[in-house]
Amino acid sequence: MDHYNILGVQRNATPEEIKQAYRKLASVHHPDKGGDTAQFQKIQQAYETLSDPQKKREYDMPRGPQGFPGGFNQPGMHGFPGGFTFTAGGGINIDDIFGQMFGHRHMQNTYKTTVWVTLEQVLNGGEQTLQLQTIDGNQVIKIDIPKGVDNGMQLRYENLLQDGILIVEFRVHQHGRFQRDGLDLHSEHEISVLDLIVGTSFKFETLAGKTLEVSVKAYSQPNTSLRIPNQGLTRDYRTGDQYILLKPVMPDSIDSEVVEAILRTRNKY
Repeated sequence: MDHYNILGVQRNATPEEIKQAYRKLASVHHPDKGGDTAQFQKIQQAYETLSDPQKKREYDMPRGPQGFPGGFNQPGMHGFPGGFTFTAGGGINIDDIFGQMFGHRHMQNTYKTTVWVTLEQVLNGGEQTLQLQTIDGNQVIKIDIPKGVDNGMQLRYENLLQDGILIVEFRVHQHGRFQRDGLDLHSEHEISVLDLIVGTSFKFETLAGKTLEVSVKAYSQPNTSLRIPNQGLTRDYRTGDQYILLKPVMPDSIDSEVVEAILRTRNKY
């Protein structure tokens, strides 16, 4: 994966040029705007690598025959002819020497990547297919997405790659309707000030796609937050709640009789 090619910038591009290229591509390919999720993930990964000076130096570092291609080179490790690995701490890795002599490796390689998921995937869990460039070549694997995974959480996957272990950092896309707070979900619902006074009910669709009938008591205050238990995210047998913030709005028109009744009531106080 060529990060420079994905962002459409030259290898000598300035940090500002990299940022501008990322913003332009992200605005086009973001899933919330109908973009392709896989392409957006590549754009995010490219920007995270090239915008970080340390990661960019490691990515730009020349690699030997046994170096890590693409963005999967290990920090501080350089490939030498013959497949031996020289670490930043000095010396030749003995495990690699024996691996070359006897035709096998005694050490596991560690690969890291970032996976972007939707809030729906956080709710339901599932699988995601990844295509990785490793020392042994291109590998296509499937990883499990655990329910309730946190933004920034790193998980270790063993026995998936032929030549090592995989560490995945999960990133969660922002949702158009729901905001996350741990396992709880928050959203807003616009409601007429008259309905706040007399009470009402409305239909609410949860993140899981379930339609609920939500009741609003009479004399409710503006910006009241309603709690719906057990309609949030789930992790480790714990489920969060759904909170709905009632945002008051004025009706487009009010009958004169209603206005007069409000005035009479106000004059009593």
